[in-house]
Amino acid sequence: MNGRLKASGGDVGGGLLVAGTTSDAGKSVVTAGICRWLARQGVRVAPFKAQNMSLNSFVTREGAEIGRAQAMQAAAARVEPTALMNPVLLKPGSDRSSQVVLLGKPVGELSARGYFGAPGGSSAGTTQYAGHREQLLGTVTDCLQELRRTHDAVICEGAGSPAEINLRRTDIVNMGLARAARIPVVVVGDIDRGGVFASFFGTTALLSKEDQSLVAGYLVNKFRGDVTLLEPGLEMLRGLTGRQTLGVLPFAHGLGIDEEDGMGVPPARTKSRAWGRVSLRGAVRESVVAPPHGADVLRVAVCAVPLMSNFTDVDALAAEPGVVVRFVDRAEELADADLVVLPGTRGTVRALEWLRERGLADAIARRAAEGRPVLGICGGFQMLGEHIEDEIESKAGAVDGLGLLPVRVRFAAEKTLARPAGEALGEPVEGYEIHHGVAEVTGGDEEFLDGCRTGSVWGTHWHGSLESDGFRRAFLRRVAADAGRAFVPAPGTSFGTLREEQLDRLGDLIEEHADTGALLRLIEEGVPEGLPFVPPGAP
Repeated sequence: MNGRLKASGGDVGGGLLVAGTTSDAGKSVVTAGICRWLARQGVRVAPFKAQNMSLNSFVTREGAEIGRAQAMQAAAARVEPTALMNPVLLKPGSDRSSQVVLLGKPVGELSARGYFGAPGGSSAGTTQYAGHREQLLGTVTDCLQELRRTHDAVICEGAGSPAEINLRRTDIVNMGLARAARIPVVVVGDIDRGGVFASFFGTTALLSKEDQSLVAGYLVNKFRGDVTLLEPGLEMLRGLTGRQTLGVLPFAHGLGIDEEDGMGVPPARTKSRAWGRVSLRGAVRESVVAPPHGADVLRVAVCAVPLMSNFTDVDALAAEPGVVVRFVDRAEELADADLVVLPGTRGTVRALEWLRERGLADAIARRAAEGRPVLGICGGFQMLGEHIEDEIESKAGAVDGLGLLPVRVRFAAEKTLARPAGEALGEPVEGYEIHHGVAEVTGGDEEFLDGCRTGSVWGTHWHGSLESDGFRRAFLRRVAADAGRAFVPAPGTSFGTLREEQLDRLGDLIEEHADTGALLRLIEEGVPEGLPFVPPGAP
């Protein structure tokens, strides 16, 4: 399969859009799996997501902010991530508004009504983007065209469901993109949730005739059991829709890439108004099964703050044998923790209020007074400081921080997007920065990744630093000593190697359980002719 693939146009590489019957159906994972499978065949492949809504982002080497899922899909494709792969990123700041990041740079805040073109939804500085579907569609198709010009294949990921009929008029990420670029669509359904046949049929039948003509087949995801019991249903689905199922991917524990969607804090545990969405990935993160290298485990509690961002910072901790990571939202859950992490957030001032409201702020202050370790990353670092001046993010003005680090923070209109590298605890470290808050460090016991340490409290703006293996082990040794734990980091844990193994497993799923010949034909030859219409079609 070496050599350049050709789409029906001939002058550009092939394309495929992976859509889903719902959010979290498995689009991101399937896209990454197809990218890794193709890369292993010698195909020059790139991922693409026209419009992403996520608080989990990444900074490319050219200083552009994109969704972290697209960065991991680029790793699956074995290419360097760029802004072309995610031209529009929406970062929620509340239930009703988001920061709009265009081609890797923030252009302002918009309400949902403003973004989708409803009256009265725009804010200063972004009126030119409000409701301009044609402009945004032109931008994303230009980016896709450039990727197709420089790669053999581009695997696009949709968002939500292509049958969200209330948003079809302004769609630039699902069928709107597929129509504009004339690329075939494969729809993924999560059978573990139940109702997958109805979801496939209903998704197709709610699309217009023109949109349906691009839907080339289905992929069943997260199947458990004997696949032969499923086959009669797949045949009936083909009879009803005229489209075949291109694979049944088995349920596999521990598979996934950096997530972009989150779950809300359970209402029963929310004392006041909703804070938007936070990403919990379940109540407890699964650690590596291997036993601890030393005599003790190390318990890490991550405060599930409102609008939590880049929660994947703790993935590298969870990958360490003997490190148990869980997300918490009650003060009593900090009692047995050896390390408390305050993660990033798109709402630093809101998160501070939330910590105080739940008694977590007092519990963290007591830990610091007792010399028990606390780590703040980005927004968490800002909260640990003495004073915050915010006329940008929350517009709350002067706010007192937790006062545990000698730091004063001022929010700037321009966002810092950087890929810093340096040294800490005698080890090389790399990371990335995404923040409006500018920190002035006025003291501390030692510098720490452009932040500082005071006693057992550490703070930095650097995301991703814990992925540097030597530094992570050195930091955990310091934490274990301060916590009085006989924990010893395993000497051979390589987070980069574990991530590569994960991506290879995704490629294996596609290679072993999907009709790769059919997928390749779609990528090479484009949209099949004669796909039947399934009534009733779009309203």
